[in-house]
Amino acid sequence: MEKESRGTPPVKSGGDPLQKGTVMKLLRIVRNVVLLVLALCLCAVLALAFLGWQMYTQALEEMPLDQKVRQVRAQESYTTFEELPDTYVQAVIAAEDHRFYQHSGIDVIAIGRALWNDLKAMSFVEGGSTITQQLAKNLYFTQEKQLTRKVAEMFMAFHLEANYTKEEIFELYVNSIYFGSGCYDVASASQTYFGVSPSQMTDDQCTLLAGVPNAPSVYDPTVNADLSQQRQRQVVSLMVKYEYLTETEAASLLAAA
Repeated sequence: MEKESRGTPPVKSGGDPLQKGTVMKLLRIVRNVVLLVLALCLCAVLALAFLGWQMYTQALEEMPLDQKVRQVRAQESYTTFEELPDTYVQAVIAAEDHRFYQHSGIDVIAIGRALWNDLKAMSFVEGGSTITQQLAKNLYFTQEKQLTRKVAEMFMAFHLEANYTKEEIFELYVNSIYFGSGCYDVASASQTYFGVSPSQMTDDQCTLLAGVPNAPSVYDPTVNADLSQQRQRQVVSLMVKYEYLTETEAASLLAAA
């Protein structure tokens, strides 16, 4: 009687069913966790938007925008856009919001960059606010770094852009920001620091003053002349970067400073 040949047992295809089942379970858990995190993030964003909207509407109920604007324009030292030197306007835009004429109130690119830098630092180190947002904050909100206030500020910025021209927004902005030394508008600042009205400012004075509101206590020319001039050089450099000045013009301006 012939012996049965014992060959190699056939290899099971498809791997271990138990192992495959475990992998599938892990994938489902990961998927569910991701979906949960996304859902929580969406809820947080919606809640933040709602709270910001509430703050925005409450601010308008307390004082409508047109009334607030009339209040600013009634200031004795109010300066119109036409009275501002071109160099000053260009310097402020270059330093504070170089896409001012392109956006509709908020600068998504600047906000994204600010968020990234804030996440890296794990604190509020950069705001990303446009000139319009800064005006909204100065008119209605506090300087406190708070997400709800930031959202309310965005809604107010859209409201401003829908009702006023860019020139009007810029004009209101320079008449409602703090320049240090007790100056809350461009006319008071130019008179305090240079003894002239805004329309009489030289290019040197324009670029110096444009850098002060970024940190008034630091860049006040009467307190920290060196830091103020350092900031002025940064402003001039930005004007070159955004093509308001050539390298030659910038060098000539700083040489005369």
